[in-house]
Amino acid sequence: MTDPNLSLFSYDGETICGVDEAGRGPLAGPVFAAAVILDPARPISGLRDSKKLTAERRELLAEQIKANALAWAIAECSEAEIDSLNILQATMLAMRRAVEGLAVLPTLALIDGNRCPVLSIRSEAIIKGDDKVQAISAASILAKTARDAALEVLHQQYPHYAFDQHKGYPTALHMERLRLHGVSPVHRKSYAPVRALLATSTATGKA
Repeated sequence: MTDPNLSLFSYDGETICGVDEAGRGPLAGPVFAAAVILDPARPISGLRDSKKLTAERRELLAEQIKANALAWAIAECSEAEIDSLNILQATMLAMRRAVEGLAVLPTLALIDGNRCPVLSIRSEAIIKGDDKVQAISAASILAKTARDAALEVLHQQYPHYAFDQHKGYPTALHMERLRLHGVSPVHRKSYAPVRALLATSTATGKA
């Protein structure tokens, strides 16, 4: 049985991996990417854009994806790599690492968004692909759950930033904790709010 979502694209005979990322917007923590090759013989119901699912539903689906997919891989780029490369290039690198980490070699990578990483296989960018292509939906779920788990670990290391609540995104709570406690080693120093805080700290001799 072929994925009904793929009838739009006519990719008969291809071994397709879906690719998506999580964590471009946060001020802290790595950016994650995942690649998934679904097994047509073992369909998973309920796959959709991870942002439209509850955390509990994402976790359940992530377990099913890992158990039933032909292959899956999760990769990341660290805060240091993000600051060195910029977030776009770091995201592309995380995506490439995820695809290269697959145990099964795909013939085509379908990437969520409007641009593709440099890969050794053919790739195609699909805007809003995480709601159009089940393999991309699966990748979005794996990337999101992996990143959320990583931020829970960072919360254990730096509890005063409340990473377990905002997952590094620039919420009012996060900004308040940043101003109160300063910049941690896991904050992205190239991001404007963090950069501004570092500049203020340097100017006032608090760095």
